[in-house]
Amino acid sequence: MDITFKNVSYTYQPKSPFEHQALKDISFQIPTGSFVAIIGHTGSGKSTLIQHLNGLLRPTEGEITIGSYTLSSEKKLKEMKELRSQVGVVFQYPEHQLFEETVEKDIAFGPSNFDVPEHIIKKRIKEVIPRVGLPESILTRSPFELSGGQMRRVAIAGVLASKPSIYVLDEPTAGLDPRGQKEIMDMFYDMHHEEENQTTILVTHSMEDALQYADYIVILNQGEKYMEGKPEEIFAQEIAIKEVHLELPESIQFIKQYNERFNESLPLIKQSTDDIAKKVQQTMTQMTKIEKE
Repeated sequence: MDITFKNVSYTYQPKSPFEHQALKDISFQIPTGSFVAIIGHTGSGKSTLIQHLNGLLRPTEGEITIGSYTLSSEKKLKEMKELRSQVGVVFQYPEHQLFEETVEKDIAFGPSNFDVPEHIIKKRIKEVIPRVGLPESILTRSPFELSGGQMRRVAIAGVLASKPSIYVLDEPTAGLDPRGQKEIMDMFYDMHHEEENQTTILVTHSMEDALQYADYIVILNQGEKYMEGKPEEIFAQEIAIKEVHLELPESIQFIKQYNERFNESLPLIKQSTDDIAKKVQQTMTQMTKIEKE
């Protein structure tokens, strides 16, 4: 499902003393199958923007199209339930939304709200449990007996069980340790590439995650679109990045320093840590040989 924002603005509490324009004339497109990162500081408009994707908010001005659905200020979308079944949102700390007696009932809650037949729900639960790295034996347990990491995986499983066409991930690794963060992001990245035409939108403060997982980046600043482009295009513009108080990913900083120190031309692309390490090792080996000679 293609997503298009066309001159979208959103104002909280208009015509009141508390009026605040959170989005200002934003336009961009997300083609089907993209993995897009939305970046910006607190107050940049990220959360407001993603709440438009499943109709929690409607534009004050402008128009949003998501597949065949259109959201605008002029009229309420009649097919809102259908749209929300296609847009699965993983909010920050999704484990706080667990409430059922068992893990199985919690995972089933989402798809049952979208009128998915019970026998299909049971089948989907068995499919998604291993995908989020949990054993099937956990289904009969109370979600409140689980660790924080397990609870988050259960909450994510509830979103997956609805089989949306679009995943919206709002800081999905918040509060997790580094290992847990990598496991969760790798899981979403793998699912994105396993499922045909799956679109993933990641809201994150992590420049490293944006570089490693996204194929396109949109940066917001004070409610406006500041920059957009491929990661290598964005992170090549260090001065522009720092002007909105963001930092380059540590891996990009390392590559820049490495190139300057050794007069190399290692490209600013999505190399893995292993690839960078191999290149550095090659350089060190060559230098050692030269010194011996």
